[in-house]
Amino acid sequence: MSLVLNALTFLAVAAGGFFFLAGTVGLLRFPDALSRLHALTKADNLGLGLIVLGLMFQTGDPFAAPKLVAVWLLTLLAGGTVTQLIARAALGGRSTRVTT
Repeated sequence: MSLVLNALTFLAVAAGGFFFLAGTVGLLRFPDALSRLHALTKADNLGLGLIVLGLMFQTGDPFAAPKLVAVWLLTLLAGGTVTQLIARAALGGRSTRVTT
């Protein structure tokens, strides 16, 4: 059973690392700030989720898994908030809302 958990951990962490790498490539290759932010936040959120999943297979403490999920959720919240602030600054303070 330990071999299966180790294999699942390896696969999840490797997939998470792949998504981090893909987000970095998107950050370097996309033309404007908004598309760079989009690529980076989506890939990093998924990458961190997969790494947290991989780490949950290795926890022996039943209270460690909810802590890992809480860290991931707080990171999602912080990442979304910071992305909105950076996008607003990149637009020069203009609102992106469409008014009719």
